[in-house]
Amino acid sequence: MVGTTRGAVLGRDLAVDLGTATTLVYVRGRGVVIDEPSLVALDDAGDLLAAGRQAFRFAGRPGAHIVAPVHDGVVADFDAAEQMLHRFAVAARGRRSLTRPRLVVAMPSGVTAVEQRVVREVGYQAGARQVEVIEEPMAAAIGAGLPVHEPTGTLVVDLGCGTTEVALIAHGSVAAARSIRTAGAAFDHAISSWLAGEHRILVDQTTAELLKRTLASAYPLPTEASAEVTGRDAESGAERRVVVSAGAVRHALEDSLRAVVDVVRATLDQAPPRLARDVRAHGLVLTGGSALLTGLDERLRHDVGVPVHVAHDPRSCVVTGAARCIEQYAALQPLLVPERRRAG
Repeated sequence: MVGTTRGAVLGRDLAVDLGTATTLVYVRGRGVVIDEPSLVALDDAGDLLAAGRQAFRFAGRPGAHIVAPVHDGVVADFDAAEQMLHRFAVAARGRRSLTRPRLVVAMPSGVTAVEQRVVREVGYQAGARQVEVIEEPMAAAIGAGLPVHEPTGTLVVDLGCGTTEVALIAHGSVAAARSIRTAGAAFDHAISSWLAGEHRILVDQTTAELLKRTLASAYPLPTEASAEVTGRDAESGAERRVVVSAGAVRHALEDSLRAVVDVVRATLDQAPPRLARDVRAHGLVLTGGSALLTGLDERLRHDVGVPVHVAHDPRSCVVTGAARCIEQYAALQPLLVPERRRAG
C-alpha cells in the first residue's frame, strides 16, 4: 500500500504515455519532462534501485535485476510498474510538491477491463488522487491536431513499440477500431530472426533496431543501400561481419508490414460507408515512433489506396493528446474511458 510520503510528493497533474519501450511524462504547465526507457533495476527484495536510463548502470551487477514492466502496451509487472511510475513522477514534479495529481494514462484500445483496472491501480499506488485512461489512438488523434469532434471520419494509425492501434474517429467517439501486437518491437525481432536464419549471425536488440532505423524500408527506394552488420556466429560464437542490403531487410519485415496493412484495411472495411468515404478522400494519419520507418507511408498509400500523412513529431502525439485532456479537462473529459466499477 502507498504511504503518505509516497503520495504527498506528487504535485501538478500529469499525462503519461506508458509505452512498452519508452515512458513519456507531461507535467501540466511545463510540457514533457520525462522521456525514459520503460525499465527498472530491482534488488533481490524487489525494491527499486533505478528507473529509466539509470537502470542500465545495474546491468550485470550481483543482486540486481533489470525488469521491463510493460509488455505489448499493458502492465505486465504491477510492482515494478508502480515503482517506475512513482520514480518518474517524483523526477517530473520534485519532492517538494504536496498535492496529489490527476493522472491521465494512455493505453491500447484493445486492452481488457482487467488491464485497465491494473493501470488505474498502478496510478493510485503511485500517489495520484484521480486516474483517468484514454485510448492511445484517441490520444494520438488529439495530439496530432485532428478534428476528433467533427462529423468527418478521421483515421489514425498509431504505431508504437508493442502495438499498432487503428481507429476511425468521428463526433468525438471511435466508430471502428482494431489493435494488433505488431509494431516496432516486432520489426526488430523480424530483423534479428532473419539474420539468424539467413546468415547464421546473432545480434542484440540494439543492433537490430539500429539496422531498422538506418537501412530498413517498407517500400522500395530509388537507391537501395547496404550496410555491414557485426554479430556473433551462431555456431562458434566468434564475432563475424556480414553485408546486408535494404531490399533484404525489407523482405525480412514483410510479414510484419503485411499485418499492419491488413489491420488498416480491416478497420476501413468495418467502418460505416460514409466515414470510410471520408478516409478515402482525405486520407489517414500516421503517429507513433514506428511511423518513422522509411517508406511506411508510401507502402500504406500503395496497398490501402488512400492518402497517407505522417504527423508532426509522431513519437509524442499520444502524450501530447493525453496532456490536452489535462489542460482542457472539462471539454475533453467525455473522450476518456469510463472507469468500470466492481459489482458488489
